[in-house]
Amino acid sequence: MSVLKNRAVLRWLVPVTAGVAVIGGGAAVGTFAAGADPALPPRTAAQLLEDLRTSRLDGLSGTVVQRADLGLPPIAGLVGQAAGNELASLVSGTHTLRVWYAGPERQRLALVDTLGERDLLRNGRDVWSWDSRANTASHRTLPADAKDLESAPATPADAADWALEAIDPSTAVTVGRSATVAGRSVYELVLTPRDRDSLVHQVRIALDAKEHVPLRFEVLADGKDEPAFQVAFTQVDFRTPDADQFRFNPPPGVTVKEEPAGDARGPADKQRPRRGGDGPDVRTVGTGWTTVLVAKLDTAGAAGAPGAKPGEAAGPDAEMMAKVLGGLERVSGDWGSGRLLTGRLFSVLLTDDGRVLAGLVRPERLYQAAKG
Repeated sequence: MSVLKNRAVLRWLVPVTAGVAVIGGGAAVGTFAAGADPALPPRTAAQLLEDLRTSRLDGLSGTVVQRADLGLPPIAGLVGQAAGNELASLVSGTHTLRVWYAGPERQRLALVDTLGERDLLRNGRDVWSWDSRANTASHRTLPADAKDLESAPATPADAADWALEAIDPSTAVTVGRSATVAGRSVYELVLTPRDRDSLVHQVRIALDAKEHVPLRFEVLADGKDEPAFQVAFTQVDFRTPDADQFRFNPPPGVTVKEEPAGDARGPADKQRPRRGGDGPDVRTVGTGWTTVLVAKLDTAGAAGAPGAKPGEAAGPDAEMMAKVLGGLERVSGDWGSGRLLTGRLFSVLLTDDGRVLAGLVRPERLYQAAKG
């Protein structure tokens, strides 16, 4: 497997990477050598990028810890509930995941917390999801031409894919200091956006010195010294996991739901436009780190939602959506009016005419895009 799996990473946070330039777009590449602790042969940024692009991975297992401090207001916690995304809680706090990989047809992700475990497994064309708290499971059969399993970003390699796609002439690429991650020596690749409208200060990718696989991924917000988002291995094994790791044996008393066959995306993925902005009423404005996604918001008649008409029948999530929107800051300008959600790394604008604009940008860039 190539480490670069062409996934839209952080899509569970803000789906703003559609339409960004791919690697090789003429970014300014630095040539600083890695630090001396641990001692590693010097590598330029261009060499590390090539290492990452050409790395191959047959198998892997390990423990991954995700940490997020996005500076979200309390009301933002309702967004995931309104969207029905069970992994939305990953946008805040600290979470532990176990991952297993044995090729494109055998993958497993387990999200572990104090109340239970949620698993997502692919074994050939069979995909299982399981929630230990509810003791429920679902199964679906993928089409014969299905590719990698669509899921939440599980590893630093997933996150690195997203960051590398944002490389274009507006990105400075340099080498940071060498370090140790999960007991292994790593180089550090540093991506720095040049556009001042980007809320991303730096992206730091720690590459295993031998396997060239990302072991740590950090995003620093503008003006902050600590990562706003980090995903890193605390333990990693590059041996191919046993086949038993990918077989789902329903526990006693579990309720199993059979999902329709023929769609590789999970329920949460189906609620979002497909990558590249090719869904209906979806477009992108700008490129690279300041790309803004513009889409029509399906409010389902939610009370107080942008575009909702007085007396219109409420949708199934209308009450929850109304709480979310009612708690957001009211904003207006020559582009119109609406409500604004901001964090350390992103801004989201929901306009009264039924649009949603999102990006890793300052609100002013959203207002500019809203004029179009």
